[in-house]
Amino acid sequence: MLRFTDFIIDCPDPMKLGGFYAELLGLELADDSTDAWANIHCDGFTLAFQRVENYQRPKWPSQEHPQQFHIDFEVDEFEPEQRRAIKLGATLQKNNIGESGYGWQVYIDPAGHPFCLCRNRPE
Repeated sequence: MLRFTDFIIDCPDPMKLGGFYAELLGLELADDSTDAWANIHCDGFTLAFQRVENYQRPKWPSQEHPQQFHIDFEVDEFEPEQRRAIKLGATLQKNNIGESGYGWQVYIDPAGHPFCLCRNRPE
């Protein structure tokens, strides 16, 4: 089973951009937000903002500096979802699964966008 969990946006100042979206959505930044990572808990998913050094602002609709983001999907097990993603045309780029079986894998979709399959410890 695959569930949509997070939408992460690269930016130079996560607290500032996160604050903008929190205000825009009528929500609040999560208490654990920091200068490196800020997030908003939305209806069933998290909208997050991560600091990127030397961030280059997108110049939409120009492709000189295209839009930057990646999506995380929570999985119950990596292997069946990895097989399915690759069968659909994704390419595994990085495997960050620890000995405990929790972690994440970075993939590239057929159009070149990154996304992650994640398995987090239960809360």
